[in-house]
Amino acid sequence: MYAIIATGGKQYKVSEGDIIKVEKLGVDAGQTVTFDQVLAVNNGELSIGAPTVPGAAVTATVLREAKAKKVIVYKYKPKEGYHKKNGHRQLYTQVKIEKINA
Repeated sequence: MYAIIATGGKQYKVSEGDIIKVEKLGVDAGQTVTFDQVLAVNNGELSIGAPTVPGAAVTATVLREAKAKKVIVYKYKPKEGYHKKNGHRQLYTQVKIEKINA
């Protein structure tokens, strides 16, 4: 059984027991989160929502919040003496999928 959920502007294919990284949710570790934007569920037969599957939800437990690895952004214009180096670390929440309710 798997489901496709939408959170943080992205879509994730999840099964029970999966550990995924999603955009920061602002929830403490150990708490439960429910994703109600379920786009599709497959439990033997595929049901696709328009835009979401009615009555479907995915329950997950928050494991931790952290920062991803640093991404270096380097801007450069030749023959102008312009260069700028910048770094960015995206915040994320790591969750474990507990149950898919469909």
